Amino acid sequence: MTKKDVVIEVEGLVKSYGDTEVLKGIDLTVERGTMLALLGPNGAGKTTTVRILSTLLGFNAGAVSIEGHDVRSEADDVRSVIGLTGQSAAVDEMLTGRENLVMMGRLYHLTKESAKARAEELLEDFDLVKAAGRPAKTYSGGMRRRLDLAVSLIATPPVIFLDEPTTGLDPRSRIAMWDIINKLKQNGATILLTTQYLEEADQLADQIVVIDGGKVIAQGTAKQLKAKIGKDRLELTFASDKLFAAAKKALGKKLLDSDDTERTVTALLKDTNVDVRQVLDILAKEDIKFESMAVHKPTLDDVFLSLTGKQTDSSEEKA
Repeated sequence: MTKKDVVIEVEGLVKSYGDTEVLKGIDLTVERGTMLALLGPNGAGKTTTVRILSTLLGFNAGAVSIEGHDVRSEADDVRSVIGLTGQSAAVDEMLTGRENLVMMGRLYHLTKESAKARAEELLEDFDLVKAAGRPAKTYSGGMRRRLDLAVSLIATPPVIFLDEPTTGLDPRSRIAMWDIINKLKQNGATILLTTQYLEEADQLADQIVVIDGGKVIAQGTAKQLKAKIGKDRLELTFASDKLFAAAKKALGKKLLDSDDTERTVTALLKDTNVDVRQVLDILAKEDIKFESMAVHKPTLDDVFLSLTGKQTDSSEEKA
């Protein structure tokens, strides 16, 4: 990988709010035409990182460059090559979808004709043609999010930051957004994505960086990260609370997770045959009978929980 291949480069990024250190030396790189997903529990520093990269927030130490432009000393140059979409963007709810796009085009110094032409392209691309003449305040959540993303792309930026772009959307709208995001990448955009949905990172990202406590704790492809925690996981379900509690106690540190409502326990399997036999032997020795058993391939949820000991929860305050 040469310097020309690296579009986003972050080295030793540190950010503090008073005595609270939010980022403690973040390193990451994003290659041209690829997507990197930034994952981590709430408060880990994902949104703070995106705000710094997009010139919206200063930082205490480290180096950050976008397309070779220093974020601190060449902020205007950085802004000229990026687009930013978060959970809400600069959309005027009283204006129509078309008017919002044209207005943003004019703010980017497009001619009136060019702004109108670009607005029509984006309305078509984002399936908003029929709603183009309606005020944005009448849009559904999915339509509003598509308009948010369209507005951020009015100037066709080569680098795009997507800060939890599908949070709060229903599954159908989320999948539609995935299609749009995939098309952006296929058209050559370089993308940094933060998300609360691990399946989203699994489906979309070329590389994944997991941060926790302001530090990078793991990085690689989804396949590489899954391989780190074992090939499979064993899930056992119990018929009663008594058996469920006894199983949790007997299996102890072998457990990755448990669900009190469903009365299920999950164990990681580094060697499927050996580990399954060990778990069943432990239960048999304690005369603990299970209701059902299933072996599953690892998911990013397993990786996340194994690395951070936490579940993602989009209702918590972001950092």
